[in-house]
Amino acid sequence: MREKSLNRDVIKYIAMFMMLLNHVAHVFSLSGTFLGELFTDLGYFTAPVMCYFLVEGYHCTHSKMQYGIRLAVFALISEIPFCLAFTPSGVISFQGMNMIFTLLLCFLIVLAMDQIANPLLRELTVFALIAASVCSDWAVLAPVFTVLFVWAGQEKNRVRTAYVIVTLAFGLTNFSSGIGYYPLQRNLLLSLGTMIGPALAGFVVVELYNGMRIKKGRAFSQWFFYLFYPLHLFALSLLRIYCL
Repeated sequence: MREKSLNRDVIKYIAMFMMLLNHVAHVFSLSGTFLGELFTDLGYFTAPVMCYFLVEGYHCTHSKMQYGIRLAVFALISEIPFCLAFTPSGVISFQGMNMIFTLLLCFLIVLAMDQIANPLLRELTVFALIAASVCSDWAVLAPVFTVLFVWAGQEKNRVRTAYVIVTLAFGLTNFSSGIGYYPLQRNLLLSLGTMIGPALAGFVVVELYNGMRIKKGRAFSQWFFYLFYPLHLFALSLLRIYCL
């Protein structure tokens, strides 16, 4: 049995790079070009990975309160860079809530599933939190992914099944949104392309992740992952505004 080679931090660095590609494609309107579609599709690697590690991190963190507060603080910090980067024309307009806000809702979902004993109250709370994501990046999808990863736990077959569902659900969602907008064959091809990122994420987590963290520089990695999101969005927004 071959040894798995990638730790959590390395996978997160890969996820940050994939996200950067996706955001470059969106901010600079590369849709419709081969490079733009490739960057976009590879970027869909990131959200399922972050949801998976959020669930894992919830169970590993020393302080769930501090974890939640960090997410809330960086969601606030990231909102202006997010809106600046993704405003289609002009300098800034509201573009919904950013991905860290969505991850905060995902964290609250995990908390509810773990802490609320009453089944009905638990399910209603989870549903309300999923519904609250409709105004944010990766609306509904990321919270549903999170529920799947809570269900999967650390059982490899369940994790594999969860990623298969995530990949198919994401492809179907994109196919549905393309009906009437693209011809059938193009819509099918584009939808299959969007499945590349989640499928790759599943392969990396299931087949290559060794369950470990980086041995040196853990503090740097932790803060890098939080800071990279608003900083790279702010940098992209400055480039976008400069090119207006």
